[in-house]
Amino acid sequence: MKTALVVAAHPDDEVLGCGGTMARMASEGWAVHILILAEGATSRDPARDAAGRSDELSELKHCAREAADAVGAASLALADFPDNRMDSVDLLDVVKRIEEDIARHRPSRILTHCAHDVNIDHRVAHDAVIAAARSKPGGCVRELLFFEILSSTEWRPPSSLPPFAPTYYCDISEHIAAKLAALAAYGPELLDFPHPRSLRAVEHLAGYRGCTVGVAAAEAFEVGRIIV
Repeated sequence: MKTALVVAAHPDDEVLGCGGTMARMASEGWAVHILILAEGATSRDPARDAAGRSDELSELKHCAREAADAVGAASLALADFPDNRMDSVDLLDVVKRIEEDIARHRPSRILTHCAHDVNIDHRVAHDAVIAAARSKPGGCVRELLFFEILSSTEWRPPSSLPPFAPTYYCDISEHIAAKLAALAAYGPELLDFPHPRSLRAVEHLAGYRGCTVGVAAAEAFEVGRIIV
């Protein structure tokens, strides 16, 4: 069985970035595993207080599990790195956590954040995945794909870092409904259109990425590595 690992910084990033691709892979017989690194709530506080937000964190975990079910994921793991403060954590600690899931699942494909995002946790996740999935004898990871996240990737000015430049597209025309259903599980995190973190904006992006390659809906990725 083919195996993929999705490494996302926060709950809902996994769906925004590659929810349709996960649903398609699952329908094609892939075992799709999800690792979410940061807890996703405490950045709203002056200082991190995960205990003080225990109810909200529990709700986010419930939403993440519902979303994982909607795309047919084989497993979901939730780490507890500090939300929007992952630059305060030693990168090696993040790398080691990702290495645990690589050793456990032996994925041939990893999907994670691109390097261009405004959100610091996304960039930490990107760097940590590259280190954890580095090519070495006996390594299992043959494909690295980097996704975009609405309300982060497009907010990075092109004069600040090179813009997101996809070269790999996954046709999700038959799986856009699963992506939207998974996002709906994160109802409290969604905002009203025209905010980019809205169901309508996500559907628009899928349509735009699709029409650029001649299909109804697609998700776009930068290629980090493909070994054939």
